[in-house]
Amino acid sequence: MKNLAVVAVIPVVILLSALAWAAGAEPNPADYTIIVHVSSARVNGRGLIRLKVVLDGKKCELEGIDGESSLLTPGDYKARTIPLKVKDAHTYDVYAAYEFLFPDKKTRRYQLVGISE
Repeated sequence: MKNLAVVAVIPVVILLSALAWAAGAEPNPADYTIIVHVSSARVNGRGLIRLKVVLDGKKCELEGIDGESSLLTPGDYKARTIPLKVKDAHTYDVYAAYEFLFPDKKTRRYQLVGISE
């Protein structure tokens, strides 16, 4: 019984080690190929950051995913898309999430919550 417990614990320890290592890895700036222009930032009624941005020439609104409560200074930021798995998505639906990279190599994630022409 003890051997079974040890064998069951080993994969968990390996998985947690891999996750800890991945979390500590520095982001690769070459992966952040999208330029997002932030025109305004505010805190919404739920305490989340809401950004008005221009992405690929379209006016959009993004909302913070990470629970960060500090406002973002307007300007241009490098970003990358975060892959999403959406069940039953249609061609007329728009789903998107982005990760911004800052000069100090820190990142923040935002999801698309509004889009206009």
